[in-house]
Amino acid sequence: MGATVMRFRNIPSYFYNTKPYNMKKILLVFMSVMLLGTIVHAQYEYKIVTSVESIVPMGIGRSRVIENTGQVNAEDLTTERDSGNDSQQGSVKRRDVKVDELNETKLLNFYSLTGINFQNIASNDAVLTSKINNLVKQGWELAYVTSAVESDAGKSDGVGIFITRFIFKRKM
Repeated sequence: MGATVMRFRNIPSYFYNTKPYNMKKILLVFMSVMLLGTIVHAQYEYKIVTSVESIVPMGIGRSRVIENTGQVNAEDLTTERDSGNDSQQGSVKRRDVKVDELNETKLLNFYSLTGINFQNIASNDAVLTSKINNLVKQGWELAYVTSAVESDAGKSDGVGIFITRFIFKRKM
C-alpha cells in the first residue's frame, strides 16, 4: 500500500510531487539568492546640503545654500557618559568641530521692504533646482528632505529663518 500524502490548502501541488533531490535544488537556489542579496547589498555615502533662507525684512538677513566639502570624523567629537550628569563634552573644543571647507551659494531673502517677495522665492527655487541637478549629475540621489522654521515671534522680534536640509546618497 502506498504512503498517504496530506494536502494543505493554499500550497501548490508541485510541492507534493517533487522528489527529495528536486526539493534540495529548490532550497539551494533559494538560499543562494538570499545570500547573493546580502552580499550585493549596496553601501552608500551621504551628503547634506542646507539652505538657510532669511525672513528678516528689507534685505538685512543672510540667505545661503551651504555644502560641506571637508571631512569630519564624528567619533573624534563624541564622548561617553557613565552617569547622567557626567559629561566630557567640555574636552571637545569648538575649533575641532568647525569645518573650513564649504561651498556657499547666495540666496535672496523671503522679505523685501514691502513684505513677502515672490520673485525672490522663485529665484531661490531656481538656484536650489540648479544645485540639486548638479549633484544628481555627479551621481548623488536625493534621498530625504527635512525643513524647519524659526519664525517671527511677534512685534518686537522681526527675525527668523527657514532652513531646509537636503540629504543625498550615492553608491560607494
